[in-house]
Amino acid sequence: MESAAASSAPPQPLQPLFSRRYSPYLIALLLAASVMLVYGGSYRNGFIDQWDDPSYALNPHVVQGLTWGNIAWAFTTTDESNWHPLTWISHMADYQLFQGRPAGHHVINVLLHALNVVLFFFLLRLGTGHTARSGLAAFLFALHPVNVESVAWVSERKGLLCTLFLLLAVLAYGWYARKPGAGRYLAVVGLFALALMAKPMAITLPALLLLLDYWPLGRVPGGALRAWRRLVVEKIPLFVMSLGSAVITIYAQGHGGSIAASDSLSLSTRIQNAAYSYVIYIFHGIWPLRLAAFYPHPGTALAGWKVAIAVIVLLAVTAVVWRYREHRYLLTGWLWYLGSMVPVIGILQVGRQAMADRYAYLPFLGLFVIAVWLAADLALRVNLSALAGWAIAVAVLSGCAALSYVQTGYWRNGITLFARAAEVTEDNYVAEANLGAALEQAGQDDLAFQHYVAAVRIAPGTFKTHYLLAHLLQRHNRAPEALREYQQTLVLGPSPEMAATVHNNVGALLMQLNRPDDALAQFSIAIGLNPNQQNSYIGRGTIEYQQGKLDAAIADFSRAAQIAPSARALYWLGRTLEDKGDLKPAAQAYGDALKLAPAMGDAAERLHALVLKLDQSPH
Repeated sequence: MESAAASSAPPQPLQPLFSRRYSPYLIALLLAASVMLVYGGSYRNGFIDQWDDPSYALNPHVVQGLTWGNIAWAFTTTDESNWHPLTWISHMADYQLFQGRPAGHHVINVLLHALNVVLFFFLLRLGTGHTARSGLAAFLFALHPVNVESVAWVSERKGLLCTLFLLLAVLAYGWYARKPGAGRYLAVVGLFALALMAKPMAITLPALLLLLDYWPLGRVPGGALRAWRRLVVEKIPLFVMSLGSAVITIYAQGHGGSIAASDSLSLSTRIQNAAYSYVIYIFHGIWPLRLAAFYPHPGTALAGWKVAIAVIVLLAVTAVVWRYREHRYLLTGWLWYLGSMVPVIGILQVGRQAMADRYAYLPFLGLFVIAVWLAADLALRVNLSALAGWAIAVAVLSGCAALSYVQTGYWRNGITLFARAAEVTEDNYVAEANLGAALEQAGQDDLAFQHYVAAVRIAPGTFKTHYLLAHLLQRHNRAPEALREYQQTLVLGPSPEMAATVHNNVGALLMQLNRPDDALAQFSIAIGLNPNQQNSYIGRGTIEYQQGKLDAAIADFSRAAQIAPSARALYWLGRTLEDKGDLKPAAQAYGDALKLAPAMGDAAERLHALVLKLDQSPH
C-alpha cells in the first residue's frame, strides 16, 4: 500500500537510524526472532484438557488426519458451535505431523504469530512509508502480554489463522487500490473468504477497509461524500459475505447452545458490560499485570458508576480523536479498535465470560498504531532526543517481553492456568471448577474437592459445577451426596447429552445401592436422551442379565458393541449367549473381547472352556 499523505509527514528522529543502518528485512528477522524467544516456553506446555484443547486438537475427526472425508466433514460441521473449516483442516494437518505431541502444535501457533507480526510490519511500512514507527508497532504486537492467550492456547489457532488471512486480504486490497481491477478484487474476496473460514471475527473487514481508505491509503481526499459512496458501493460484495458469515455463525452458536439465553443476560446488562469491557481492554493494554484465562461476567452486579465512567471515557476519547482528525491515524486506529471488537464485545453474548484476552488480538492493532504514532509525534514536539526515545521504547518492549514470557508459563497445564485465573480474579467459578478438574486428573482429589465446593458456592445455579462435584463424590463411593448433586444438576437443565450422562451415572450409583429397578429406569432415560450412550446399554443389559431377561440383555450388549469397540460389552454379550446355550456366538464374542483386551482373564478362561466343550460335542 502507498500513502498519499506519507510524503507530507515530517521526518522523525528515529527514522534515519533504521533507514541507514538496517534493512526492513533485518527488522522482520528481529521481529520473528523476538516472537520465537519470548514464546519459547510454550514448546514445553501441554494441552489444556479442561479448556477445549481435546475438542480441537484431539477431535475424533482431527486425529484421523487429512482425508477427503474429514475435509468434507470440516466444511459441513458446526462442532464447537462454529463453522470454521480452515481451522479444522489446520488441526488435522497438525495431527498428521505431530500426532498427540503438544510441542508441535504449539510451534505452529508461534510460527503463525510471527508471520502475522512480520506481515503487520510490512503492511504498515508500505502504507505509511515509516519504517521505524511500523517496526515499533509490530514489536508491540509481537510482545504484548494480552496476545499470549492467542498464541499459547492451541485451541485459539482459529484467531491466528483468521488474522493471517485478514492481513493478507488487506495487502491484496492495497494492491487493488493502486490499480483497481476484477482480478485484484477477486484476490481480496478469496483471502477474505479464507479468513471467515478460520474464524467469523473477520466479518468487520469491509468496514476496516473503509478506514484504511481514509488512512493511510488516502482514497478520500478531503472526506468527499461522493468518494465515500463510491468506496462503500465498491465493498458491497464483501458486506454480503460478512452478512452470510454472521447468519451461519448465529445458527452454529445457537444450535450448539453457546449463545446465552436472553432471560439470562438482558440486553441492557450486555450493553453495560460491553461499554465497561471496552475500557478494561484498554487498561489491560496499558497495565497487563493481572491477565486471566477467564473473566467472570458480572451480570447485574456491575456497578452503575463503573459503567458511567466507562461511557464517559469512550465518548471523551472519541471526541479527542475527532477534534484532532488531521492526524488521521488517531481516528483510524480508534475506530479500528472499536469496530473490530464489535463481534466479540458481548452484545450477542456467547458463553459467560465478561471479556477475553484473545478477543483483543486483532482490535489492538489499531491501538498499537495510535500508541507509536502519537508517541513519535509528541517526541518531535518536545524535541526528545533519539537516545531518550530509544531508551523509552526498549524499556517498554522489554517489560512487555518479560511479562509475556511469564504469562506463557501459566499456560503450562490446567493447574497452573486456572490457579492463576482464580488468583487474579474474584468469585471465578469457571476457574475454580476447571482447577478442580485439573487437580482431579492429576490425582489430587482432596484439593479438587475443595475447588469444586468453591465453584458450587460461587455459582450454585450452574449445572456443570454440581456435576463435577457429584462425579468426584461418586468415585469416592459417597453415594448419597453424589445422588444429591446429580439431582441438582438435572434440576438446572443441562443439555440432553449432559443429562444422559447424569442419568447413566445415577443408574450406576443405584446399582451399587442394590436398587436394580430404579437403576434400570435411569439407564433407559439416558438411552432415550442419547441413543449412543454406550455405558447405559451395558448397565441396562447387566441388570437384564441378572433378572434373566436374556434376549433383552443380548440386544443391549450387541448395541453397545456396535456404538464403539468395547471389551466389556463383548464379554457380557458372551456370558449372556453362553447362558442361553448359543455357544459358538458366545465363543466369538469372547474372542472379540480378547482382541480388544488380551489381558481380560475371565474372557480367556470362558473361551478356553467353551472351546473344549465345542470340541467334545458331536458334529
